[in-house]
Amino acid sequence: MGVWYATREDVKSALDSKETARNNGQIDRALESASRSIEGLLHRRLYPVTATRYFDWPNAQGARPWRLWLDDSELISVSSLSSGGVVIPAADYFLEPNRTGPPYRRIEVDLDSNSAFGGGGTHQRDITVTGLWGHSNDESLAGDVDEAMSVSETDLDVTTSAAIGVGSVLRVGSERLIVTGKTMKDTGVNIDVSDSLAASAADVSITMSTTTGAPAVDEVILIDSERMLVVDVAGTVLTVKRGWDGSVLATHAAGADIYAPRTLTVTRGALGTNAATMSAGDDIWRWDPPGPVRELCIAEALTAVLQGQSGYARVVGSGEAQREAYGRGLADLRESVYTSHGRKARTRAV
Repeated sequence: MGVWYATREDVKSALDSKETARNNGQIDRALESASRSIEGLLHRRLYPVTATRYFDWPNAQGARPWRLWLDDSELISVSSLSSGGVVIPAADYFLEPNRTGPPYRRIEVDLDSNSAFGGGGTHQRDITVTGLWGHSNDESLAGDVDEAMSVSETDLDVTTSAAIGVGSVLRVGSERLIVTGKTMKDTGVNIDVSDSLAASAADVSITMSTTTGAPAVDEVILIDSERMLVVDVAGTVLTVKRGWDGSVLATHAAGADIYAPRTLTVTRGALGTNAATMSAGDDIWRWDPPGPVRELCIAEALTAVLQGQSGYARVVGSGEAQREAYGRGLADLRESVYTSHGRKARTRAV
């Protein structure tokens, strides 16, 4: 799968879709389609990619020899820059536009320095730029690694999954990972021996045996075969919504194990990074797409899912006036995202 601009959980929440609906595959296809559609609309990829890219010496086209336009390769940061095999120090060049970037659209050699572009045997691919490419690298702390990981393991145990969904782009150290699945893991927490749960939607308080490994707000837990949504945590007491995800209310005895979806199936060494060993306690950072882009991705995916469920018959009007149901609001959202994040100059290609 490619990089998505929203998660499976985002769409399921908006649809109020139950796990028992068994529509994960349909939602995943809709997210893939929506994400690629957004890139076509905006003429850019927004996620960060570590890569080395090559450019012609600009003077060969009669341009200013100190200014390199990056065109379809937007830049977040540079780790190394060279021309004709000669390294250009970071102090000798500027990333522009400096007032609004990143993303940066051009690199200019400081005319007050001794550095210059050119000097290779040919103007072709004379300039080499290694760095982080894309629109933005906004990240949020999403949890910690819960066990040591070798470079080949693809099941990542985490301390909490509340802020991580299928489709999330994560970073641990220098390695980026893409979440492709989530499965339940024993949290090490049990219903306390002084407590039990009745098969009632009104019985919403769970006294835990310990706070170590306790579920977090918005985390879905599993006790026996019933799923519950954690809505509050106060000391050793969880407040939950019972019968979540279409599961069936049931009684639960004291001492019952509490599970949470804390084993992530991940693609290792994603987006130009290399797989690396991890240690328990390492921070997990989640890449956050721009807000309007995430909302549009959810809206596009919702439209695709609902249209598919109706046999693509959800339209209003007729003839030239025919449009998808609720399409006006979606069209407005598309226009808003294009206004805020669309490429409007130079090479307009993904």
